[in-house]
Amino acid sequence: MIKNILGKIPRKPSRTSQNDSNYDGGGVNAQSHLNSFRGSDSLVSSISSNGSLVFEALPGFRDVPVSEKQSLFIGKLNLCCVVFDFGDLSKNVKEKDVKKQTLVELVDYISSANSKFNELAMYEVTKMVSTNLFRTFPSLNHDDNTSLVFDPEDDEPNLEPAWPHLQIVYEFLLRFIASSETDAKLAKRYIDHSFVLRLLDLFDSDDQRERDYLKTILHRIYGKFMVHRPFIRKSINNIFYRFIFETGKHNGISELLEILGSIINGFALPLKEEHKLFLVRALIPLHKPKCVSMYHQQLSYCITQFVEKDVKLADNVIRGLLKYWPLTNSSKEVMFLGELEEVLESTQEAEFQCCMVPLFRQIGRCLNSLHFQVAERTLFLWNNDHVRNLIIQNRQVILPIIFPALEKNTHSHWNQAVHSLTLNVKRMFSDIDQQLFDECLTKFQHNEVNEKEIQNKRESTWKLLENVAASNIVSNEAVLVSKLISSVAVANRTNLQAIVGG
Repeated sequence: MIKNILGKIPRKPSRTSQNDSNYDGGGVNAQSHLNSFRGSDSLVSSISSNGSLVFEALPGFRDVPVSEKQSLFIGKLNLCCVVFDFGDLSKNVKEKDVKKQTLVELVDYISSANSKFNELAMYEVTKMVSTNLFRTFPSLNHDDNTSLVFDPEDDEPNLEPAWPHLQIVYEFLLRFIASSETDAKLAKRYIDHSFVLRLLDLFDSDDQRERDYLKTILHRIYGKFMVHRPFIRKSINNIFYRFIFETGKHNGISELLEILGSIINGFALPLKEEHKLFLVRALIPLHKPKCVSMYHQQLSYCITQFVEKDVKLADNVIRGLLKYWPLTNSSKEVMFLGELEEVLESTQEAEFQCCMVPLFRQIGRCLNSLHFQVAERTLFLWNNDHVRNLIIQNRQVILPIIFPALEKNTHSHWNQAVHSLTLNVKRMFSDIDQQLFDECLTKFQHNEVNEKEIQNKRESTWKLLENVAASNIVSNEAVLVSKLISSVAVANRTNLQAIVGG
């Protein structure tokens, strides 16, 4: 009796049932529609009696009434949550084709949607995307700290075998985010911080095609979900920290910097302190890793954007470049010189004067580089009108610093192009300020004479020591260095220090 009475009481619908009924608008949940699609020629995945997977297609969107399309959409999303092994191409061939066709249909449906996606649809979309995309990469190139960094010029890239399906899933996610029918306020519950973090983890993929899609998708998420912007910037920051100070390896640095270049371009003025710290703590130290050539173009663009936004940052940027200036890598040095020129183009005289002394000491060393490309690229700085004007306006400080390097190139550099460019630079200084040029030449010649005297004294001291040692070699007696020899050695060392300091 009690069971009969309770059976007549209407049960409270579950949350899922409510969502389903709200979603299809007809009071019937998605599962009932899914069941209605089962027939002799339109089946979904199920488990057969022997335990094997039966995976067949659902009907197309054109074959069902409008009222059932949204429920069919949910059914197709669930169908695509099955992940296949693409390591064996002969395995599940039919099922892979069915899933691929279903994914293509979902992309078309998203593109032509004319009504807002509700909460259930967003949940199912993110579930399907997460199931297919979020995965752990092989540990061969990611966990071994002793392995070499991937070099795109020498090594073959590791292509993702499941890319025929992943590409369609990425296209689906891109169109879902870009769709005007996707409400950002509602979607942020599912495209949340956890989703963004796992998306950022995928940037370490070896497949360039996947990273290109991720770059576009993350940029769209940054533009659509304003609430996630600080978190995205902070997360990218953390990836850079880990790359610079821990692993030294990451496949997606160039793509992340490309996104940041667009983000930095949109920063409002005046720049926030957070953005300035990001420049100093993350972007400038990115010049340190050995593989900087893989992302230097994008890094240089980001750095230049900051200087163009706030010219006062030029001093910090130039000093940062000098801090990480390469000592033995000539190709990296040429890259730094190119970036330095771009920064100097946006530098004003006040900021230039703050850093010109250490800057031109480094430029002087580059002028005397035996690698002709380094010396040649340094001399090309004088071909830039803005840089040349900065140098001319501050020639009283700059010329005495670099004049010895110019003179040495004129007399002893082996490369004819470097020799000719050096003569052009000297001629420019001579035409602008002959008096200053003569003063520097006189000082250089005086220092050369002093240096030769010191060298002669040093050689005579060593010769005297050798003679004293040779005279006592037979007796095996200890050699006593006279006060005269000691005083000469001390004087030589003192004079040398004075010249170097001057």
